[in-house]
Amino acid sequence: MNNRVLVVDDDPDIVENLKLVLEPEDLEVACAPNGRVALDILARADPLPSVILLDLMMPVMDGFQFRKAQLADARIASVPVIVLTADGHVSAKTAQLGAAAGLGKPFDIDELMSLVGRVIG
Repeated sequence: MNNRVLVVDDDPDIVENLKLVLEPEDLEVACAPNGRVALDILARADPLPSVILLDLMMPVMDGFQFRKAQLADARIASVPVIVLTADGHVSAKTAQLGAAAGLGKPFDIDELMSLVGRVIG
């Protein structure tokens, strides 16, 4: 595993805050404002990120559409996903998407870092 994280979220404040938390932990952060851009980043990524932090509600291509496309692409299907959502049904959405974990927004930074550490190994 490497130290790369892909953040897929259309909220620039959340993206910036995630970068501020992840980068000091020696994690290399790439960002995408929607699923379509995330797929483009993943198509060029070498190596692939160790984890994807995925918002569900985004324009252009939402998290559900992204996850469907991700799972259909053998090259990127195995990259674990942590769902970050304001939707009140985090556990159900996480299970529905086959994600490694999920957190509700607003999320606790310590809990997020613990999940990222566990997923990255």
